[in-house]
Amino acid sequence: MKSAAPRLLSAFESLLGVPLPVHVRCWDGSEAGPPDTDTQARVVFRSRRALRRILWAPNELGLTRAYISGDLDIDGDLYALLGVPDLVARIGDHRLGGLRPRTVARAAATFVRLGAVGPPPRPPAVEIRNRRGTRHSRDRDSESVSHHYDVGNDFYRLFLGPSMVYSCGYWADEKAGLDTAQLDKCDLVCRKLGLEPGMRLLDVGCGWGSLAMHAAREYAVDVVGVTLSREQRDLATTRIARAGLSDRIGIRLQDYRDIDDGPFDAIASVGMAEHVGLVNLPLYAADLYALLRPGGRLLNHAIARVRSLPDRTGRAPSFIDRYIFPDGEVLPLSKTIDAFERTGLEVRDSESLREHYALTLRAWVSNLLGSWDEAVRSVGEERARTWLLYLTASALGFEVPNRLTVHQVLAVRPAADGSSALPRTRDLWLRPTRAAT
Repeated sequence: MKSAAPRLLSAFESLLGVPLPVHVRCWDGSEAGPPDTDTQARVVFRSRRALRRILWAPNELGLTRAYISGDLDIDGDLYALLGVPDLVARIGDHRLGGLRPRTVARAAATFVRLGAVGPPPRPPAVEIRNRRGTRHSRDRDSESVSHHYDVGNDFYRLFLGPSMVYSCGYWADEKAGLDTAQLDKCDLVCRKLGLEPGMRLLDVGCGWGSLAMHAAREYAVDVVGVTLSREQRDLATTRIARAGLSDRIGIRLQDYRDIDDGPFDAIASVGMAEHVGLVNLPLYAADLYALLRPGGRLLNHAIARVRSLPDRTGRAPSFIDRYIFPDGEVLPLSKTIDAFERTGLEVRDSESLREHYALTLRAWVSNLLGSWDEAVRSVGEERARTWLLYLTASALGFEVPNRLTVHQVLAVRPAADGSSALPRTRDLWLRPTRAAT
């Protein structure tokens, strides 16, 4: 009798403790759940191997391995599935061993009766495992950054769009579109830094050079950009040359810990601090302080977790760590501010852009889906699925409070007499200082 689907749906609802408004289809042709419509998520178990993956890694890693490998498919609205209240948190926080034994036993017995027996399936090829070296050492950070960014500039262009900016946009007008939001974000950073013609700007984690190009073109500053991604460095250099800005911008393949040609009048670090790690945060703050001239400003733009860091260690491996940001650490804002102030920087402003990042991520998801066939040809189906899952879940993570946020922290290095060289009112230090064009 074709009965896998209703038994599976019941087992998952018992494990997660929430009803799942999804339609389930299984390898035996059975179906279960609400009526199949175009407006809901449809979860398709294409083989029993999906269940084996979940049994051998009973948390978010097992589920994502099943999806990325194609053993489990999600048709329809991925937001509808991942948006089930507390679903992502429940999957991420629980292992089967941490749940009620009776519930676990019943679910495991269901899986076994449905044929989920055998050795653990091989993880998808795009999963990173068995990393070498000390965490956040130069070599290991370089390897981690390469895993994330060196997958093809053409692939990133598919969802980032022409701006090639891989960080939260600034949506002054929600209807203006992604490219305008990214241009406005670059300009907001430049205004917060008080850039003026002739200044020297350090762009830490410069990506494909978009902020550096905007600062040089619109504010007539000289820019040093550093990245650990060879593909980013190469494309940024090409873009800068085509824009006729090579005399104002230099892009280096360099670790922030190795920069020794300060001082700089201003420093921007946009979407890079997530790679630093808690253990290196004091060093990061001290290095940027040392590279900044007295009176100079630092703009640190980074994702932050809302809750404090847990005291416990040894958490189960996560989807993000194995597939997206190896060794990445999203820290509470308080940790960043504390590190800055301990090194002598004076924090003058912090602006949350949480809703802005949700809009940015939804735009990226839309772009990726609109170029899906090309994305699969570019990087393969496993990696394309990885990014679709990551971007979709991240959009939802920024749409709810008390989970994820992103902050632009503006700090200054005070002069010897204690002055900050910062205007007393926000409207004055946000006033554009663009060069005449």
